[in-house]
Amino acid sequence: MAEYSQEVTQRFQGTPEQIAAGLVGEPPRKWQSIVIEDYDPAWVDRFAAASSSLNEVLGGLIISVEHVGSTSVPGLAAKPIIDIDLLIEDTTEESRYIPALERLGYRLVLREPWWHGHRMLVSPAEDVNLHVWPQDAPEPVRHRLFRNWLRSHPEDRELYATTKRRLARDTAHQPGDYSLAKNAVIDDIYARIFAATSDEAQGWPRRVTH
Repeated sequence: MAEYSQEVTQRFQGTPEQIAAGLVGEPPRKWQSIVIEDYDPAWVDRFAAASSSLNEVLGGLIISVEHVGSTSVPGLAAKPIIDIDLLIEDTTEESRYIPALERLGYRLVLREPWWHGHRMLVSPAEDVNLHVWPQDAPEPVRHRLFRNWLRSHPEDRELYATTKRRLARDTAHQPGDYSLAKNAVIDDIYARIFAATSDEAQGWPRRVTH
């Protein structure tokens, strides 16, 4: 594995104020509560169906479509919402992709130019979070690294699941705090990911202790 740029290794952590500034229209209803469920194999099929629809309406605009987030990790408890990273050439030209996605029923809910040009849309049932990124954005790289690490490291997968369940309980009175509350455990896991990456780049054995 190669080493990664500083943009990839240093995670952007948006503040509540930034998220509020990026909000477009009404926030999704499902932001009002956090529900963590046991892993469901049907999540893979839901991603496949969503991906197929995206390819139908956007076609050649798409550089890649990836299933990311907790629902993409077999065995990991998660909110039953499919996270998808959609890479296109340029997210600033919204007229090239937003109307087509709106015809599928997606609704733009976040516009965050300061976060590598991120746009987020939700499906009509709010059971898909569609993250649209420009092709050179570092965040989708991080998402794939995190997903692949959790797929192959059961101790961190269990740590993350346990932490999410605890934080969902602890923030039940203020669900908006849930995502920020996860930052500590996410940063710990990323530290192990990039330590292993650095070791392998130098020809050293991968660190497996957690």
